[in-house]
Amino acid sequence: MSRLTTYLTSRARRLVLRRVGSNGIDLSQLDKVPDSLAWPLHRDGPDPVARLGELREQSPVAQLTSFLGMKVWIVTGEAEARQVLSDTTSYSTDIRPFMGLRGSTTDGDIGGLGFTDPPEHTRLRKLLTPEFTMRRLERLRPRIADIVEKQLDEIERQAAANDGVVDLVPSFAFPVPFLVICELLGLPDEDRETFRQLGSARFDVSYGGQGVFGAVSDSRKFLMEATRKQRDNPGDGLIGQIIREHGDEINDFDLGGLADGVFTGGLETSASMLALGTAVLMDHPEDFRRVGTDPAVVDRTVEELLRYLTVVQIAFPRFPKTEVEVGGHKVSPGDVVICQLAGANRDPRLGDRMEAFDLSRPVASHLAFGHGFHRCVGAELARMELRTAFPALARRFPDLSLAADHVDYRQMSIVYGVDALPVRLQPEPALR
Repeated sequence: MSRLTTYLTSRARRLVLRRVGSNGIDLSQLDKVPDSLAWPLHRDGPDPVARLGELREQSPVAQLTSFLGMKVWIVTGEAEARQVLSDTTSYSTDIRPFMGLRGSTTDGDIGGLGFTDPPEHTRLRKLLTPEFTMRRLERLRPRIADIVEKQLDEIERQAAANDGVVDLVPSFAFPVPFLVICELLGLPDEDRETFRQLGSARFDVSYGGQGVFGAVSDSRKFLMEATRKQRDNPGDGLIGQIIREHGDEINDFDLGGLADGVFTGGLETSASMLALGTAVLMDHPEDFRRVGTDPAVVDRTVEELLRYLTVVQIAFPRFPKTEVEVGGHKVSPGDVVICQLAGANRDPRLGDRMEAFDLSRPVASHLAFGHGFHRCVGAELARMELRTAFPALARRFPDLSLAADHVDYRQMSIVYGVDALPVRLQPEPALR
């Protein structure tokens, strides 16, 4: 599903209903996002399409399109994106006023941190942030290493049964962050298979808004039920810890929403980073091998992959609450402002060869995790996973190579990635 689709269809639905009355219109059933709105999600392999760079060169802030009466602005410049994302007063990210009948609390539709404004955002994030401090996350470090090693064992088993070839997405890229999130949330083993089945197709906008609300509500209902189960017997994970420390301050509805935000924000994104990051490193085999042998380059490699790939392509859309100037343009209430993070992280004003993957580049801050008070709360956990997984993969399989003619990248997704990454663990025997 797509949070972009959810935002825009819900906003448009509200506007239409104002004009024509409540006549059964439901734009969550929109079967196609117009290309004028969706093309910034397209890519050419790991790279944003050339059109995005051309637009950024012309103007780092530009009107992308008009959608059912709304001006949609796109921000592709790094400095301009930081301006928008750090502004705590001029914009709202709260989706719920625009959800119409489906936005009521009676149907289980939860906004989540990314879709709330202060003071509610401040209250909820204050409950969640302590669970993502490095001190609290350290308890997961040995478990992450164990999960990675067990999945590498599984890769070897699968490859041995398939002429040395294995698909890294279902064997490594997906299960590593999935199992880490299960550990983080404190989900019991018996719930994990049900939870796993809820973890796909949440960001694909190929079919517009169809199925959006059903896909979201299933995982939220599951996590709200998991929260209820732990009320009387809190577990060791994030859900149980918040219940123990703040049980009277948060209800199951809000806690389920926080847990769903952790699930949504941490699974598909980390899985995409592991798959796409491996694909990039296979194109740079010397860098790949060095990651497995030289701990000094691991952090630099992870940060450059985060910047270069920027798998979360756009930030949560901002709805101006007042007229504000961005990049020489005035945006107004009723408009939508979308920061294209992949384009901003390649802004040539940041340095030379920003379109290239380059480990000689000095480590610098980037927007892969967003910016400002909506910056990804799980950024350090994601880094911990990547800093563990990439070196372990390179140590175990230093000759890893692509076992296909090309990589099939997703065509249109807010979280960019691949659905399959077939690799060969060892070089093919030379023909005699």
